[in-house]
Amino acid sequence: MEKEKGGGKNAAKGKSRSNRRKRRTNRRKPVVVIGVIRKYEKGFGFIEIKEDRELFFADGDDRDIFVAGKDMKDAMDGDAVSAELLPRYMWSGTRPEARIRKIVTRCTTEVAGTFYEYDGFGFVKPEGPKKRDDIFISKRNINGAEDGDMVVCKILMYPLEGQKAEGEITEIIAKEGEAGGDIKTLVRAHGFSEKFPEEAEKEANSIRARVTVKEGERRDLRDKMIVTIDGEYSKDFDDAVSVEMLPNGNYLLGVHIADVSHYVRENSALDREALKRGTSIYPVNQVVPMLPEKLSNNICSLRPNRDRLTLSVDMEITKDGIITDYDIYESVIRSKERLVYGAVSKIIKGDVVKYEESHPYLYRTIMDMRSLAEILARKRDGRGSINFDIPEAEIEVDEKGTAVNVKPAERGIANNMIEEFMLAANETVAKHFSFMQVPFVYRVHEKPDTEKLEELRQFLLGFGINLKVNADSVHPKLLAGILKEVRGKPYENAVSTVMLRTMQRAEYDTQCLGHFGLSLKHYCHFTSPIRRYPDLIIHRIIKETLHGYPSQSRIKELAKKARIAADMSSVNERKAVDLERDAESLKKTEYMEYHLGEALDGTVSSIRSFGMYVELPNTIRGLVKIETLTDDDYFFEEDKQRLVGKRTGSIYDIGRKVTVKNVRADKETREIDFIVIQNDKQPSRGRQTRIIKRN
Repeated sequence: MEKEKGGGKNAAKGKSRSNRRKRRTNRRKPVVVIGVIRKYEKGFGFIEIKEDRELFFADGDDRDIFVAGKDMKDAMDGDAVSAELLPRYMWSGTRPEARIRKIVTRCTTEVAGTFYEYDGFGFVKPEGPKKRDDIFISKRNINGAEDGDMVVCKILMYPLEGQKAEGEITEIIAKEGEAGGDIKTLVRAHGFSEKFPEEAEKEANSIRARVTVKEGERRDLRDKMIVTIDGEYSKDFDDAVSVEMLPNGNYLLGVHIADVSHYVRENSALDREALKRGTSIYPVNQVVPMLPEKLSNNICSLRPNRDRLTLSVDMEITKDGIITDYDIYESVIRSKERLVYGAVSKIIKGDVVKYEESHPYLYRTIMDMRSLAEILARKRDGRGSINFDIPEAEIEVDEKGTAVNVKPAERGIANNMIEEFMLAANETVAKHFSFMQVPFVYRVHEKPDTEKLEELRQFLLGFGINLKVNADSVHPKLLAGILKEVRGKPYENAVSTVMLRTMQRAEYDTQCLGHFGLSLKHYCHFTSPIRRYPDLIIHRIIKETLHGYPSQSRIKELAKKARIAADMSSVNERKAVDLERDAESLKKTEYMEYHLGEALDGTVSSIRSFGMYVELPNTIRGLVKIETLTDDDYFFEEDKQRLVGKRTGSIYDIGRKVTVKNVRADKETREIDFIVIQNDKQPSRGRQTRIIKRN
């Protein structure tokens, strides 16, 4: 028995040691992550992960996991990969790093880029600052492409053990030097296409342009003073407006939206393609439409003096901006005038001589619109809506498609006026259907998270503003107040940009979660069904409920369709924004290629440890690398957001005026470099801090 007891103790000790060994082994077991790799020209990349982010990053940290070039294996940009997280001591900074173990799924099946021909073979160099791995093209797979052509290349064989991928040219997007070819290639590189499937085109061509309305089927508004107000070059007019003065002194605002759902039927080829695209895209001077041109620019477009089917919202609004009553209904209109933003702004400012005499009824309507828009703007401002007044770029190209001018886009009174009317309609529709409790697609914008707010707080301290607030107590009115405070100051754009980055991304959802930026509990996108799928699907839901409450089985079906539409539209919107930004960056860099060596006045817009970005009055930004500041050795003061010279104490901070020389513009990498040739030498802003907190 004693031996048995003794043996038991020894066994227990052995088991304990075994458990310890197992625990040590488990601790050494590598952490594996699965995600999509984004590869860059120099060979390194980043793994985008969606699941279990909290294991690697703090809340609100939107970075990705770094992979060095030597650890990439044979991964291509866009592949789904499995990677092993490296131990903390092997990281070069605070960002997690990993090495790829295997390719889970090859996600890239084709690339768009430029074909370069050699002796009997060639290569396709993919478009953009990413995807830099050339694709080898054998002679039999060139298929008529010539040196310099922009092409689509199908992947036949993926890279293996250092060998390049091999492909076949399936489409010539544009011949070398063809106008707009670079943007067309960029569109394809981002996964979009101007061409529609044959079945969708066939459906569009079968739709008759003639409008026939049975008596009592729709409310007839063809005699009303209804107009469209859009950009000078717009063709897809999906919203028209009317304003009348009521006997009680209130305004009657009518917002009339193209009834696209009448033509694009549920589950049709056109509907499936519209859902797949999610949105129309506007890369520089081109358009990638959600619907074929016959619909977007013709049958659905609210052209002047043409009968058009619409979905209308009438809102009675007091002089305090309160909507006291509203009506949502199907209608038919005939727009009386196709007006342009710039011209309407001039009419309002009195710059069009004798317009009141020549167009008395239209003039009265425009002036009533202006008065109502001012009322709505004051109401919105009073509730704390955040207005980011960051200038957008307007890029002019010549007949060859080359950027010849870049300037801030003009935004006049008329632009703001129409925006106020659309906001009112979107809120009214969202509130109505939220109360009805039917499946719907809302536009939601949630509060900033704690991590991002802390970054904003630290940034604002550099300007003497102490923002004492957290994610639970933050109110848009507080942030809107800061934007008002910095308005007109040299660092206004910098503060607006950083605050915008603090915001959560606005998305589509089937839950009515409110819109933080607009300070609204209810909001949706109702006013652009020609170019946004969420607007199109809620038009269907609205029309269906106008004719009676849907059955329970139909409610379930609509709920499923709304969920799919919300998710897909959010994803497609992000992809569209990336394309538009990439196209803008491409053309800005191209423009600066023609202005190398020029001296330019600008403003320091942001500071980094490696240098500072200088923004020109035309919205173009370039990097001044810290090593090019040769008058002193500069170091980065992160808390004050400035570069300080060690010997002289010279300061570069946000908002400082500088004169720079344009020394490099690389169209492929989208990089622009400046060197400083003159500093304004003005003293730095004071460090007196004002505390801002929520009352």
